[in-house]
Amino acid sequence: MTSQTTETAPFVPSFDAPESQGRKLAIICSKGNLDMAYPGLILANAALGEGVETHLFFTFWGFDMINKKTSGELKFTMLGNTATHMPQGLGGIPGMTHLATSQMKKAIADLDVPEVPEFLDQIVASGGHLWACRMSADMQHLSEKDLRDDVEGIISASDFIELTEGAQLLFI
Repeated sequence: MTSQTTETAPFVPSFDAPESQGRKLAIICSKGNLDMAYPGLILANAALGEGVETHLFFTFWGFDMINKKTSGELKFTMLGNTATHMPQGLGGIPGMTHLATSQMKKAIADLDVPEVPEFLDQIVASGGHLWACRMSADMQHLSEKDLRDDVEGIISASDFIELTEGAQLLFI
């Protein structure tokens, strides 16, 4: 019995080549609370800054980010969020969600990061694409008139997969 060894040359990136050429990033935004809205927006903004074609797909509670009625009113709650390192009982006290939301918004503003609606404006102005999930729209009885004007369409998950073929995919 003869063993065969096949050697493959290691991948060495070329730092002189336009690395972003042909790259795609697809981000599925499934959460509508304030602390979960920003990761997708920050990553989309960074990708666009690197010249990466970027698509955001809003589904389930992520619809709050693109719904005209709710996009400016996202909240942060410490209740059930052990990463706040605060006693969970405090989260149930009336007014704590308002206080936590206000503190988070201030901390974000102190870093010169725009609020969610303005951040989405910036992403679209930089060439980013916003898509809404058909099933989520149907479940929430929403149509295109309920969504931001720059949402390119309400499409199925299959359509999004086709549209972003070959993309890096992030689920948030």
